[in-house]
Amino acid sequence: MDQQHLVRMANSIGDFFEAMPDRQEALGGIAGHIKRFWEPRMRKELMAYVDAGGHGLQDIVREAIAGDRIA
Repeated sequence: MDQQHLVRMANSIGDFFEAMPDRQEALGGIAGHIKRFWEPRMRKELMAYVDAGGHGLQDIVREAIAGDRIA
């Protein structure tokens, strides 16, 4: 899977949830969306990308993934 495609998709999810006034709810929404709708292979690759620095991911997306571990 193309990592840049995963980054774009994750950032799109982040764009939606970042508008929420409650940051913790937004973080949970991002992680929950990825858990529900992304297949395990995609989640694993995204986590590895974050562990390698997560270049290009929005801060809120990185925080949601690091805080919740989407595996």
